[in-house]
Amino acid sequence: MDTDRAGLRERKKRETRIALSWAAIRLTVERGFDHVRIEDIAAEAGVSTRTFSNYFGSKGEAIVARHHDRACAIAAALRDRPAGEPIWEAITHAALDGFALGEPVPSGQAADESWVEGLRLMVAEPALQGEFQKAGAAAEAEFALAVAERTGTDVNRDVYPRLVAGVVGAAVNVVTQQWLVADPRPSLEDVLRDVFGRLAAGLPEPR
Repeated sequence: MDTDRAGLRERKKRETRIALSWAAIRLTVERGFDHVRIEDIAAEAGVSTRTFSNYFGSKGEAIVARHHDRACAIAAALRDRPAGEPIWEAITHAALDGFALGEPVPSGQAADESWVEGLRLMVAEPALQGEFQKAGAAAEAEFALAVAERTGTDVNRDVYPRLVAGVVGAAVNVVTQQWLVADPRPSLEDVLRDVFGRLAAGLPEPR
């Protein structure tokens, strides 16, 4: 019973964190970063500002949380891939799992042009760049550990895990950026398969 309560409590915490992050993203896309307050985010998620402060130190941290969580989900998915699978095939499947929620839109909302334009402005917001970099560094460190475990290398002695983690972090950013600017807009999955397929092939020159 105690285990069940603890599991329920952890699930509730995850759900609240996700709700706050989506609320921060949604309001920022709709209003612009400078016109969103922590009080607005908390109200949108149906919690108090004190609850917000239990999860995030700033609205920027809340916005970037989805980016960080997705990257960590890719690392977790890599750990679960079959042991004999080639590394880049495993990474591609793990990335697809990490993007399993599909296009970066809240549930039930279409990726219309106003939403996409708002996303473009949000990811380019100067005040968020430090948060994106911090989240990216934390995610790359976690992914490097997963790569080291899978390849039998040492993250402190061997360059390979950190090199792969850095490449994957850059690739995930390219996937998002390409999806935001492509016209006509392909599915996020198609962009991801294209980007990671090129990496698996050793980035040959376009023909």
